[in-house]
Amino acid sequence: MFVLSRGLVLLALCSLRGFAKSVTKTTTVAKRQNDVGKNNFVRQEGDQLMVNGSEFRYIGTTAYWLPALNSVEDIDNTLKSIAEAGFNVVRTWAFNDVDTIPENGTWFQAVQNGTFVINRGENGLQKLDKVVELAQNHGIYILPSLTNNWNPRLSDSINVTDPISVFRHGRRDLDTGNNLPRNALSNDYGGMDFYVRALGGSQEHDQFFTNRTLIDAFQNYTREIVTRYANHPNVLAWELANDPRCGSTIASSTGCNPQNITRWHAEMAQFINTIDSNHIVATGHQGFFCTGCPKLFPLNPPPRPRPSPAPGSRRSIAVPLTRERLLLERKEAFKKTRAAAKRSTEGSVRVRGRWLSTPTRRQQDSVVGTSFDGSQGVDSEDIMNIPGIGLNSFMLFPDQNSYGPDDPNLDRFNNTLQQGLEWIRLQAEAGQRVGKPVALSAMGLVDQQNAQAFVPFNSTTAPFATNLQNPGCSIPYRATAVSAASIPKSGFGIKYIDTVGGSSQNGLSGAIHYQWSQSGLTTQPGTPIPPPANNPAPGTTNPPAGSSPNDGYALPPISLAGAISAGSGS
Repeated sequence: MFVLSRGLVLLALCSLRGFAKSVTKTTTVAKRQNDVGKNNFVRQEGDQLMVNGSEFRYIGTTAYWLPALNSVEDIDNTLKSIAEAGFNVVRTWAFNDVDTIPENGTWFQAVQNGTFVINRGENGLQKLDKVVELAQNHGIYILPSLTNNWNPRLSDSINVTDPISVFRHGRRDLDTGNNLPRNALSNDYGGMDFYVRALGGSQEHDQFFTNRTLIDAFQNYTREIVTRYANHPNVLAWELANDPRCGSTIASSTGCNPQNITRWHAEMAQFINTIDSNHIVATGHQGFFCTGCPKLFPLNPPPRPRPSPAPGSRRSIAVPLTRERLLLERKEAFKKTRAAAKRSTEGSVRVRGRWLSTPTRRQQDSVVGTSFDGSQGVDSEDIMNIPGIGLNSFMLFPDQNSYGPDDPNLDRFNNTLQQGLEWIRLQAEAGQRVGKPVALSAMGLVDQQNAQAFVPFNSTTAPFATNLQNPGCSIPYRATAVSAASIPKSGFGIKYIDTVGGSSQNGLSGAIHYQWSQSGLTTQPGTPIPPPANNPAPGTTNPPAGSSPNDGYALPPISLAGAISAGSGS
């Protein structure tokens, strides 16, 4: 297994040099709730987000564990560090579901004998209250996600043996678990499968999207959260779910399809809009397309024509994404890189002064791939065109998803780069067709130092914890497999930030990196920040400070401006 160098990740996750430079660090969030007018809420107007009559663009980070920290001081210090780094949005989990009430730590909702109990106490929603309150003090918007597609449990159905491939229905790891504390992993906060397990009946993941009892239970919790913060202007939007799709820990039914998941988005968006008129609704999915799917919300009429371009310039037209168009564009792109390879020495492709061999297998020209054929159960364009949706999101996780076939003329790094750029372009283009804002809600790359901590979203164990070349763990779509020995850090780091940074201005309203890392945190047994085994250390009386959880994507606090400057060479 090859992993990315930290140089690339630091630059890539500051995401997007050109984009970040266009985002102001301070926002129009007032310090006191009673001083905030209606215009301070984030609005959707066409394909833009607006605050106080001006376009609002953001760059953020993810801290799913933020409400689970052990002290208010820890929450405050973390938000302070995030603000100082230049981020103005934090994406976090607004759910923490348990089937047994824990002795220590945070929990928001428990289920006992089929009855749901919401915890409004100090170790419950009051923790989330503090996150929202303190974020406002630091000029930060919160993007709360209401549930999660992933929640692996050993008792769930097991029908595949690959713990990292999350592209087919119903997969999970076969291991016996881990020794991580509760809430350490992003998939250990409950979620959709929590509802499926709790209410019995058909143990199929997609019951969450179609079963009336499960939908009502989730809406009950959603009402609690949404009405609690309906008047808080520093809530950016309500993200319906993290990465919803057909596949998960619990196997889906054979009848799971994009239309069912689109209907669920439509119902949830309407539900939230009826109880909160101040905030927009965001999607939270990966951005998967379905080029051949029938649409529940077709583009009718098509988007308005844009003004004529200036003489000599080309008109930007968002052409519908069809299977034929997708395959043709890939063919043309491969043709260009093949021509470039022929012009280079010995048929190789040059990358920042180095010559690298590029033997890669060409995939069949007739296959669009799992991110485009509807097999994930998501049709992002149809979901985006739902009237109640105000912000469409997509994600970029090359370690765990395939965004297209490898170009046989490119090395592994440049395949990752080009597939990521193309994914961003297609998402922004879809926003143009529908006429709504689009944002990159999560982007992560596993680097060298984090590889041993890497836990796939539908797993509970780190497959490379003891062996980076683990022969029993394949990553079939790992386009990010880059050898640190073959490409200099400065070369591909700068190349990545330059190219991705420039493309990010192509219609995106925001970008969020996954995920933030914070040190100096209070430790407590049974929480995501546990004390070390030798606590306190011999000869000391105070326990050492802890660090935030790491599922393989965490990075130390970095200065956004500093990293951008380093990436640009300025």
